[in-house]
Amino acid sequence: MQEFLTPAMPFLAMALAVAAGLVLSWLIRKTVLRLNRRRPELQATSRVARLPLRMALCLIGVRVALVLTTDDGGWRSAVDHLLLIALMGSLAWLAVAVLLIVEALVLSRYSVDVADNRRARRLRTQMILARRIGVALIVVLALGSVMLTFPAIQALGAGLLASAGVISIVAGLAAQTSLVNVFAGMQLAFTDAIRVDDVVVVQKEWGRIEEITLTYVVVHIWDDRRLILPSTYFTTTPFENWTRRQSEVMGTVEFDLDWRAPIEDMRAELRTVLDGTELWDSRVGILQITDATNGYVRVRILVSAADSAALFDLRCLIREAMVTFLQQGHPESLPHVRWEPVPPAPSREISRQPAVDSREPAPLQARQHSDPQDSQLFTGSVEAIERSRAFTGPGEEVFEDRDKTLSARN
Repeated sequence: MQEFLTPAMPFLAMALAVAAGLVLSWLIRKTVLRLNRRRPELQATSRVARLPLRMALCLIGVRVALVLTTDDGGWRSAVDHLLLIALMGSLAWLAVAVLLIVEALVLSRYSVDVADNRRARRLRTQMILARRIGVALIVVLALGSVMLTFPAIQALGAGLLASAGVISIVAGLAAQTSLVNVFAGMQLAFTDAIRVDDVVVVQKEWGRIEEITLTYVVVHIWDDRRLILPSTYFTTTPFENWTRRQSEVMGTVEFDLDWRAPIEDMRAELRTVLDGTELWDSRVGILQITDATNGYVRVRILVSAADSAALFDLRCLIREAMVTFLQQGHPESLPHVRWEPVPPAPSREISRQPAVDSREPAPLQARQHSDPQDSQLFTGSVEAIERSRAFTGPGEEVFEDRDKTLSARN
């Protein structure tokens, strides 16, 4: 049969094979869409697999055409080897596309835009990580299959298997940190510790879980920053998960007020504020005095909301409403600092110091007022002046004059 073939026959056969592959891929896609016409999301996701499916079918057709229209020769072996490598790559691409389609179909059945979306977020986290693991395995298998098509690598494989134990130990030690993060990521996915869109507090920052990979977790912080943490952080470090079982949370608003604060009026105002807002979920809304020390009373308001974002807005609303209410209607309840002076008690001690004559010489009066130690300790009597002389010494003329004057008066 081969002797009847012309040189142009292989090219014609390959062209027909490519056309047949394109037609067959179009038929397969239309059939799948018709069978799943009730799922509009498949229309968009199926486009991912359109190109790899066409490539795989065309390569299969070209290889079959070459086998039927050419002899075994040097150029055919080389072309067939290249086509085989391309076919392995296209099949791996098609498998990855199928994983993406399956992920989209599964996630479309569970919406995260509802109030109680805990199950949907859990499934979403697990599906994303499972898809990434599957893509990694497909890529590794495809590369291994391509490498096995080379005879030199096949011969080298036998020698490598002999030292596989040593290589595995060295590779394990070299990639210890990476492997720990990979296993930590798998643990997070299937133990339900955190899920995509969970509200968490990590590193004293409030945010939502935006992405979970095999090695790290992305936390979307409230101010639009992204906090990148290794997967091992969430398996070795305590953190807060505000939506672990439910999204409902409670919060407090506290005031330090004067003792004259109108507590009952504040309770009535709180009920008015809560009844007029949709941020409150009608579970908890109370006002209590939790402390009364240091000249203030501490008023504590406890409220609840459907989620943490609504709770933050509700707390701000209550705080603003209460501050305005107290400023306008009860300014006496605002914090005050009281200071009451206490008059000194009258002294019962009778002073024995004799009156000083206004005609006394100026140097003596200046000495009495300029020396506070002498005016406080050694004045008032002759005996006090004698004690002063024992401390200050007999060399001062002013004290001698004063002694003479006091002796003459007595």
